[in-house]
Amino acid sequence: MLRIGLTGGIGAGKSEVSRQLAELGAVIVDSDLIAREVVAPGTEGLRAVAAEFGPEILRPDGSLDRAALGAVVFADPARLAALNAIVHPLVRARSAELESAAGPGDIVVHDVPLLAENGLAPLYELVIVVDVDDEVRLERLVRLRGMSEAEAKARMAAQATREARLAVADLVIDNSGPLSELAPRVREVWAQLKERQPG
Repeated sequence: MLRIGLTGGIGAGKSEVSRQLAELGAVIVDSDLIAREVVAPGTEGLRAVAAEFGPEILRPDGSLDRAALGAVVFADPARLAALNAIVHPLVRARSAELESAAGPGDIVVHDVPLLAENGLAPLYELVIVVDVDDEVRLERLVRLRGMSEAEAKARMAAQATREARLAVADLVIDNSGPLSELAPRVREVWAQLKERQPG
Protein backbone atom coordinates (compact mmCIF):
# COMPACT_ATOMS: atom_id res chain seq x y z
CA MET A 1 0.00 0.00 0.00
CA LEU A 2 1.26 3.45 -0.92
CA ARG A 3 0.05 6.12 1.53
CA ILE A 4 -0.22 9.61 0.04
CA GLY A 5 -1.15 12.86 1.76
CA LEU A 6 -3.02 15.38 -0.42
CA THR A 7 -3.45 18.97 0.75
CA GLY A 8 -3.97 22.51 -0.47
CA GLY A 9 -5.33 25.76 0.87
CA ILE A 10 -9.01 26.56 0.74
CA GLY A 11 -9.95 27.48 -2.84
CA ALA A 12 -6.92 25.72 -4.38
CA GLY A 13 -8.97 22.94 -5.99
CA LYS A 14 -7.84 20.03 -3.82
CA SER A 15 -11.29 18.41 -3.97
CA GLU A 16 -11.20 18.39 -7.76
CA VAL A 17 -7.72 16.80 -7.72
CA SER A 18 -9.01 14.21 -5.24
CA ARG A 19 -11.98 13.45 -7.52
CA GLN A 20 -9.70 13.00 -10.54
CA LEU A 21 -7.31 10.74 -8.60
CA ALA A 22 -10.30 8.60 -7.55
CA GLU A 23 -11.30 8.26 -11.22
CA LEU A 24 -7.76 7.08 -12.00
CA GLY A 25 -7.99 4.37 -9.33
CA ALA A 26 -6.86 5.88 -6.03
CA VAL A 27 -8.60 4.90 -2.80
CA ILE A 28 -9.60 8.25 -1.29
CA VAL A 29 -9.82 8.83 2.46
CA ASP A 30 -11.45 12.28 2.64
CA SER A 31 -10.90 14.01 5.99
CA ASP A 32 -13.57 16.65 5.29
CA LEU A 33 -16.23 14.02 4.61
CA ILE A 34 -15.15 12.08 7.68
CA ALA A 35 -15.19 15.28 9.76
CA ARG A 36 -18.85 15.71 8.77
CA GLU A 37 -19.60 12.07 9.48
CA VAL A 38 -18.17 12.15 13.04
CA VAL A 39 -20.42 15.10 14.02
CA ALA A 40 -23.59 13.83 12.33
CA PRO A 41 -26.79 13.81 14.43
CA GLY A 42 -26.72 11.13 17.11
CA THR A 43 -22.92 10.80 17.22
CA GLU A 44 -20.65 11.10 20.23
CA GLY A 45 -18.75 13.77 18.28
CA LEU A 46 -21.78 16.04 17.94
CA ARG A 47 -22.62 15.62 21.64
CA ALA A 48 -19.05 16.64 22.56
CA VAL A 49 -19.10 19.69 20.24
CA ALA A 50 -22.49 20.83 21.62
CA ALA A 51 -21.23 20.39 25.18
CA GLU A 52 -18.16 22.53 24.39
CA PHE A 53 -19.81 25.28 22.31
CA GLY A 54 -23.39 25.34 23.59
CA PRO A 55 -26.79 24.66 21.99
CA GLU A 56 -26.56 27.76 19.76
CA ILE A 57 -24.36 25.80 17.33
CA LEU A 58 -27.19 23.33 16.71
CA ARG A 59 -30.00 23.73 14.19
CA PRO A 60 -33.61 23.20 15.31
CA ASP A 61 -33.45 19.63 13.93
CA GLY A 62 -30.46 18.86 16.17
CA SER A 63 -27.85 18.84 13.40
CA LEU A 64 -24.71 20.95 13.51
CA ASP A 65 -25.07 24.54 12.29
CA ARG A 66 -21.70 24.81 10.51
CA ALA A 67 -22.07 28.51 9.79
CA ALA A 68 -22.72 29.31 13.46
CA LEU A 69 -19.81 27.15 14.59
CA GLY A 70 -17.55 28.58 11.87
CA ALA A 71 -18.34 32.14 12.98
CA VAL A 72 -17.08 31.23 16.48
CA VAL A 73 -13.98 29.19 15.67
CA PHE A 74 -12.54 31.04 12.68
CA ALA A 75 -12.43 34.28 14.67
CA ASP A 76 -10.76 32.73 17.74
CA PRO A 77 -7.70 30.42 17.55
CA ALA A 78 -8.33 29.07 21.08
CA ARG A 79 -11.89 28.02 20.17
CA LEU A 80 -10.64 26.48 16.91
CA ALA A 81 -8.09 24.48 18.92
CA ALA A 82 -10.88 23.30 21.24
CA LEU A 83 -12.94 22.12 18.25
CA ASN A 84 -9.93 20.38 16.70
CA ALA A 85 -9.19 18.59 19.98
CA ILE A 86 -12.65 16.99 19.76
CA VAL A 87 -12.89 16.29 16.04
CA HIS A 88 -9.33 15.35 15.00
CA PRO A 89 -8.98 12.16 17.09
CA LEU A 90 -12.36 10.95 15.75
CA VAL A 91 -11.29 11.70 12.17
CA ARG A 92 -7.94 9.90 12.66
CA ALA A 93 -9.65 6.79 14.03
CA ARG A 94 -12.16 6.64 11.14
CA SER A 95 -9.42 7.32 8.55
CA ALA A 96 -7.38 4.39 9.90
CA GLU A 97 -10.47 2.19 9.66
CA LEU A 98 -11.05 3.14 6.01
CA GLU A 99 -7.39 2.71 5.12
CA SER A 100 -7.26 -0.75 6.64
CA ALA A 101 -10.04 -1.80 4.22
CA ALA A 102 -7.81 -1.01 1.20
CA GLY A 103 -5.78 -3.71 -0.54
CA PRO A 104 -2.00 -4.16 -0.11
CA GLY A 105 -1.30 -2.93 -3.65
CA ASP A 106 -3.62 0.11 -3.48
CA ILE A 107 -2.63 3.75 -3.66
CA VAL A 108 -4.44 5.34 -0.73
CA VAL A 109 -4.76 9.13 -0.94
CA HIS A 110 -5.57 10.88 2.33
CA ASP A 111 -7.29 14.17 1.42
CA VAL A 112 -6.27 16.31 4.42
CA PRO A 113 -6.93 20.08 4.31
CA LEU A 114 -4.88 20.83 7.45
CA LEU A 115 -1.97 18.46 6.77
CA ALA A 116 0.72 21.18 7.03
CA GLU A 117 -0.93 22.90 10.00
CA ASN A 118 -1.05 19.71 12.04
CA GLY A 119 2.44 18.43 11.15
CA LEU A 120 1.05 15.30 9.48
CA ALA A 121 3.50 15.04 6.54
CA PRO A 122 5.61 12.29 8.22
CA LEU A 123 2.57 9.97 8.22
CA TYR A 124 2.73 9.60 4.42
CA GLU A 125 5.23 8.24 1.92
CA LEU A 126 4.60 11.27 -0.29
CA VAL A 127 2.77 14.57 0.11
CA ILE A 128 1.02 16.21 -2.85
CA VAL A 129 0.22 19.92 -2.54
CA VAL A 130 -2.34 21.56 -4.82
CA ASP A 131 -0.89 25.03 -5.20
CA VAL A 132 -2.51 28.28 -6.30
CA ASP A 133 -1.49 31.89 -5.76
CA ASP A 134 -3.30 33.47 -2.77
CA GLU A 135 -4.94 36.18 -4.92
CA VAL A 136 -6.44 33.51 -7.20
CA ARG A 137 -7.74 31.54 -4.20
CA LEU A 138 -9.34 34.68 -2.75
CA GLU A 139 -11.02 35.48 -6.07
CA ARG A 140 -12.35 31.88 -6.36
CA LEU A 141 -13.75 31.86 -2.82
CA VAL A 142 -15.64 35.09 -3.45
CA ARG A 143 -16.80 34.20 -6.99
CA LEU A 144 -17.45 30.44 -6.68
CA ARG A 145 -18.38 29.99 -3.03
CA GLY A 146 -20.14 33.30 -2.48
CA MET A 147 -18.00 34.31 0.50
CA SER A 148 -17.43 37.93 1.36
CA GLU A 149 -13.83 39.04 0.89
CA ALA A 150 -13.43 39.41 4.68
CA GLU A 151 -14.77 35.89 5.32
CA ALA A 152 -12.54 34.40 2.61
CA LYS A 153 -9.47 36.17 4.03
CA ALA A 154 -10.30 34.94 7.55
CA ARG A 155 -10.61 31.33 6.31
CA MET A 156 -7.32 31.63 4.45
CA ALA A 157 -5.59 33.20 7.47
CA ALA A 158 -6.76 30.31 9.68
CA GLN A 159 -4.74 27.91 7.49
CA ALA A 160 -1.02 27.45 6.92
CA THR A 161 0.74 29.86 4.59
CA ARG A 162 1.38 28.84 1.01
CA GLU A 163 5.11 28.63 1.87
CA ALA A 164 4.45 26.27 4.80
CA ARG A 165 2.44 23.94 2.57
CA LEU A 166 5.05 23.95 -0.19
CA ALA A 167 7.74 23.16 2.40
CA VAL A 168 6.14 19.73 3.06
CA ALA A 169 5.42 18.95 -0.62
CA ASP A 170 7.04 16.05 -2.46
CA LEU A 171 4.90 16.74 -5.54
CA VAL A 172 3.17 20.00 -6.46
CA ILE A 173 0.12 20.32 -8.70
CA ASP A 174 -0.22 23.87 -9.98
CA ASN A 175 -3.93 24.64 -10.35
CA SER A 176 -3.78 28.34 -11.10
CA GLY A 177 -4.96 27.89 -14.70
CA PRO A 178 -8.28 26.73 -16.14
CA LEU A 179 -9.72 23.32 -15.26
CA SER A 180 -8.68 21.94 -18.67
CA GLU A 181 -5.02 22.29 -17.66
CA LEU A 182 -5.50 20.37 -14.41
CA ALA A 183 -6.30 16.89 -15.75
CA PRO A 184 -2.98 16.40 -17.63
CA ARG A 185 -1.04 17.43 -14.52
CA VAL A 186 -3.05 15.03 -12.33
CA ARG A 187 -2.41 12.19 -14.79
CA GLU A 188 1.30 13.01 -14.74
CA VAL A 189 1.35 12.80 -10.93
CA TRP A 190 -0.69 9.56 -11.04
CA ALA A 191 1.93 8.03 -13.36
CA GLN A 192 4.62 8.96 -10.80
CA LEU A 193 2.58 7.33 -8.02
CA LYS A 194 2.08 4.17 -10.11
CA GLU A 195 5.87 3.86 -10.50
CA ARG A 196 6.15 3.74 -6.71
CA GLN A 197 3.16 1.44 -6.23
CA PRO A 198 4.00 -1.72 -4.31
CA GLY A 199 3.97 -4.84 -6.51
